[in-house]
Amino acid sequence: MTSWSDSPVRAAPVRMQRVAVVAPRGALRDVLVRVADAGRVELDHPDDAPHGTGPAARALQALRTEAAPPLLSLTPPDLRELQAAGRTDLLAGEAQLEEHRAAAVRRGPAAALAGWCPVTDVPRLGADLADAGGALVPLRAPRGIDPPTLLTANSPVRRSFGPLVRTYGTVPYADIDPTLPAGIAYVVMFGMMFGDAGHGALLLLGALLLRLGRPRRLAPLRPLWPFVAGAGLTSTLAGFAYGEFFGPTGVLPVLWLDPLDEPLRLLASAVVFGAFLLALAYAAGIVNRWRENGPGRALYAASGIAGATVFLGLALAAAGLLLHTPAFTWTGAALAVAGLVLVGVGLSAESGGGASGILQTGVQLFDVVVRIGSNTVSFARLAAFGLTHAALGGIVWQATTALAGRGPLALAAALLVFLLGNALAFALEALVAGIQALRLEFYELFSRVFDAEGRPFKPWHVPTEPTHAPVRHETEVTT
Repeated sequence: MTSWSDSPVRAAPVRMQRVAVVAPRGALRDVLVRVADAGRVELDHPDDAPHGTGPAARALQALRTEAAPPLLSLTPPDLRELQAAGRTDLLAGEAQLEEHRAAAVRRGPAAALAGWCPVTDVPRLGADLADAGGALVPLRAPRGIDPPTLLTANSPVRRSFGPLVRTYGTVPYADIDPTLPAGIAYVVMFGMMFGDAGHGALLLLGALLLRLGRPRRLAPLRPLWPFVAGAGLTSTLAGFAYGEFFGPTGVLPVLWLDPLDEPLRLLASAVVFGAFLLALAYAAGIVNRWRENGPGRALYAASGIAGATVFLGLALAAAGLLLHTPAFTWTGAALAVAGLVLVGVGLSAESGGGASGILQTGVQLFDVVVRIGSNTVSFARLAAFGLTHAALGGIVWQATTALAGRGPLALAAALLVFLLGNALAFALEALVAGIQALRLEFYELFSRVFDAEGRPFKPWHVPTEPTHAPVRHETEVTT
């Protein structure tokens, strides 16, 4: 995709501008070709607009072959010549252009199409269209319709973390962009469960190979190398903390704790870390609810201030019980009750009142409390799977040392056990840790960050035929 600007690091989706592509009827094709080649405008397409009925579409259908990636010619082509030459690429591009031309609103000598365009691209694209006799006119955004979402991807790290968010859904346009914090949280959780300096080093080596494009069959995965490197780094650091290097081999000293010797301490640490992540998720949820529907929604939503107050109160009460501090316990209980009252007010307003509304509100309030408790405890899996990884490494190492002192053949067998055992542990634990980190990200964290789903920005992009490609501006950046 071609862009005229490289956006700075943003904490929100790219700002969108409602625009109209306006052109004299005679210049409409030339203007649309430039719009398509730029690939920075999402044009509206009415549901009742004709589809596949133009001359180019019919010629393409007559070929009865799979169409190549669409292209556009700068000048109007002869459709019969394209059909005779089997140019499905140009016919496919021309068919798309026909559909947009048919959807254009015509008033006198002018024609126009409405759509969305990133704000930073409007001036340069407008100047480009002016050269063809058209114009890009900024419009007021229609009420009740949110712009499409385009997240900034101007760095390798952002691009590698992007699939993590897109797999869950499309970020609403009004929300903050969670790509970087979500990616960091994921790799940290993965590292806690995959804590082994040797296995982490293998992930770092894998990231380096991806960065170098090796092996070639994995070249499509090259953009993910920062993601793999982050997982490898956190796993290596956790391995140093646990004293694990391809298992409890004794190569590394224990810098923090041995998972098998201090499981309760590891469990408590995992739950506390999970509570910290949940607090960050509530903070993001408060900001999003405010940006989506104003202060009222931010105050009363279960994923807003009200829900965060319940969470804080329950956490403070739990800490008071564990530390035998009544002041913490009673203060936390009061905060939890206040938060539940606020959540109840919001839920009651949404339910419409009445007996059924009261019943529904009560069930939902119970669900809020249960979910907070279960979601917090759910982070115990960070410790559980960290223990599993350490236990597998310990089993492999015990089997290796048991064989190593029984002669040359046993030594060879010990080496084979060490290699195969670590390969199995690596593959199994990488899969399990990856899935469990994803589950925690989606169900425990994203469920509080997001309250709705947006729609992705889908610009119309059909490049011009390479031999006739227009000259680009020197400041263009390919993303």
